[in-house]
Amino acid sequence: MSRIQVFEHSFLPIGEQGFEQRHYIGLSKLNALHKYRYFDLKHNGVVFKQFVGVIQVEGLTIEILPKIDRHESEDNNNKTKWQKVLIDMLKVTRKLKIQEVGQANVSKQSIHLLDIYFEWFLNEVKTLVHQGLIKQYYKKEGNVKALKGKLEFAKHISKNLVHKERFYTSHQVYEKDHLIHQILGQALDIIAHLSKGTYLYSKCKTIQLDFPEVKAIKANESTFNKIPKSRKTAPYDTALSIARLIILNYAPNISSGSEKMLALLFDMNSLWEEYVLIRLKQACDDTAIRIYGQNSKKFWNNITIRPDIVLEKNLDNNEKEILIIDTKWKNIDHSQPSTHDLRQMYVYNEYWNSSRSLLLYPSQNTDVKSESFILFDDKKHSCSLGKITVINDSGNLNNDMAKEILDLFKN
Repeated sequence: MSRIQVFEHSFLPIGEQGFEQRHYIGLSKLNALHKYRYFDLKHNGVVFKQFVGVIQVEGLTIEILPKIDRHESEDNNNKTKWQKVLIDMLKVTRKLKIQEVGQANVSKQSIHLLDIYFEWFLNEVKTLVHQGLIKQYYKKEGNVKALKGKLEFAKHISKNLVHKERFYTSHQVYEKDHLIHQILGQALDIIAHLSKGTYLYSKCKTIQLDFPEVKAIKANESTFNKIPKSRKTAPYDTALSIARLIILNYAPNISSGSEKMLALLFDMNSLWEEYVLIRLKQACDDTAIRIYGQNSKKFWNNITIRPDIVLEKNLDNNEKEILIIDTKWKNIDHSQPSTHDLRQMYVYNEYWNSSRSLLLYPSQNTDVKSESFILFDDKKHSCSLGKITVINDSGNLNNDMAKEILDLFKN
């Protein structure tokens, strides 16, 4: 299984790093399936957009990594650093749960994001098997040799006119071959197909041997809406969530072709916003500051406006101070905020009665942990531009980010 690591907004030409015409065709079909939102197609390659994550197509794994500066070096050390940043962000935002990722097996080959998701799912299913898989009642139709349940008379006549010893009935069955296990079984089949040649293949096949034989299904969005919820099914929640991610993003036989693809992609703008929001909530948990995300207000007709993050600070005189943050995942070192962004922040201040607002950008400058300067100030309210270091001196994700953001408001 070959692998390519690229950065968001980069160009991958056909004929380089093992990227072939058949992979290009597969990606073009995947992009069309998702309304051309993941990347732009050129005549000789692919230009990736702001989506990061992993795509597997025709035996090739393409891992798309975040990067602030498109002119930054693309050597292996830099890719390893940004891969770790992405994994840590997914972990904090709970889009990924990382335990021990089979280090004994991984030491001989490089790990990628798809491996981590697959191993997470396999560990969850293995735990469920050891705890004991549940049985459920479900309705079953078919020919039986002893009358039980309800006789489906019309089908009985049409199917058993010759076989007088059979009965076509519908009856309740209590066993492990039910919808939940069928979904997990489908996810296991996908992992077995996509992990051939990796250390996870044997682990997946071992779990499949311990897993009960279930009916093969092709689950879709509506299938997951039919899953029964109860106290007995609660331990399955995590495994089903990962199975949903794997199954709904797996695209076999797209447009009459034979390509089998899996795409686990995340909008880096949304991921950055969610990461900052969670870090701020953690930092302000025991303070007088309350943090809100997805806080919207009606603007005009059916149009609403929504800043990324709203901070509500209790003052000593029983009044409240409102602070607005809008996150932007892009390099601002050699440019200025757009006029549209400044107008947007002004409107946020007006509608939320905010005294201060902040346009927050990531920075790679580890010498200056955080910095800001005022963009406008009309005495009623103001807006500043803030830059926060994403990676610390050790090359890891900056864990002091929330404190530094709050300090920007004090300056």
